[in-house]
Amino acid sequence: MNSVWKEKSHLPIYNSLEHDIKTEVLIIGGGLAGILCNYMLTQAGIDCVLVEADRICSGITKNTTAKITSQHGFIFDKLISEFDVETATLYLKTNEEALGKYRTLCKTVDCDFEEKDNYVYSIDDTQKVQQELTALHKIGFPAQVINSIPLPFSIAGAVKFPHQAQFNPLKFISGIVDGLSIYEKTAVRELIGTTAITDHGKIKANKIIVTTHFPFLNKHGSYFLKLYQHRSYVIALENAPYVNGMYVDEAQKGLSFRNYDNLLLIGGGDHRTGKQGGNFAELEDFAKRYYPNCNIKYRWATQDCMTLDSVPYIGAYSASTSNLYVATGFNKWGMTSSMVSALLLCDLVQGKENPYACVFSPSRTILRPQLAANAFEAVMNLLTPTVPRCPHMGCALKWNKLEHSWDCSCHGSRFAKDGKIIDNPATGDLKLKGKK
Repeated sequence: MNSVWKEKSHLPIYNSLEHDIKTEVLIIGGGLAGILCNYMLTQAGIDCVLVEADRICSGITKNTTAKITSQHGFIFDKLISEFDVETATLYLKTNEEALGKYRTLCKTVDCDFEEKDNYVYSIDDTQKVQQELTALHKIGFPAQVINSIPLPFSIAGAVKFPHQAQFNPLKFISGIVDGLSIYEKTAVRELIGTTAITDHGKIKANKIIVTTHFPFLNKHGSYFLKLYQHRSYVIALENAPYVNGMYVDEAQKGLSFRNYDNLLLIGGGDHRTGKQGGNFAELEDFAKRYYPNCNIKYRWATQDCMTLDSVPYIGAYSASTSNLYVATGFNKWGMTSSMVSALLLCDLVQGKENPYACVFSPSRTILRPQLAANAFEAVMNLLTPTVPRCPHMGCALKWNKLEHSWDCSCHGSRFAKDGKIIDNPATGDLKLKGKK
């Protein structure tokens, strides 16, 4: 069940850490966000090291749909309503800067970079379309409404962002990692101040950046309350139409579309990790109905950390920690959010001011409706009298028949049938009864 990116890319292999080292900045987590932080800091002349518990890009990065866009659903009307016009404007500006940075880097990297228009559509809600357009006009962005798109169903309308982009993320990473200091198969077991303890060596750092998808330190930042995880699915069809753009439904459980090479990628089937959802069956049914002469070449699944207010947490890990930083909660928009993280954190670890820091501060209010939903899910799960239990915080795990895994609906940890960890925030394997 490999993604098309993994099948068409070859990443270098790095050694494990086998001795004690010192560095100015330690980055924990080798996905796109961590590698971009490593790249940006190295370019700035900062001594830095990245460690990854498995292989780089072995987690979420390899399973993205790889759309590089500052249009994150119908988010701008929401940002103006929950925050203000200034916050919405800053959010757009920083994501546009991230897109521009990709555009510059990809000029010298062979990664199938293509400039494409992006469309967020609504199946049946014209009012939502108009509200988003009004919000974008308030912040001065020249978006426009489109009444039809080249997909096999009618829509109420779509908001178009011109000159966005798509690429192969693993080929991109292969093109920028040369010369970076990276250790694979090097799990951080404990942090003592800014010293990281691994199985075969200590890493003494002045500052640490955590880019482990879901933050692994529970005692700081309350991320177990501020985040939950959503699972989603992708199929890649052969002999499908060329849609010449990137398309995503504004509804959380809607579908997304984009081409890559001679394939049409269709994403969707979303659900909270550990819950029931449409999964691959929903996508396969759609393909059979609208593209009956197409074959499924690839299929893969991923999951995303979702925040309380749809804005990532990027900055100081918590108000009570020093020299510790985090990037998480990308809400299904990991490509631009990873670049935003690198640009922002590169400034923060150097003591520079960044005009966007206030927007993404992990210490902003958590008093959002989603907080109650997360708390309810955790309480109900903790009270469920089943085994096994998640080693992260003791929630009941549910067997995922489709993917043959034990999944946690509290925080999204996943484990293989034999108990081996697949997805964090749990940091160790599941100890199953009767398994030695």
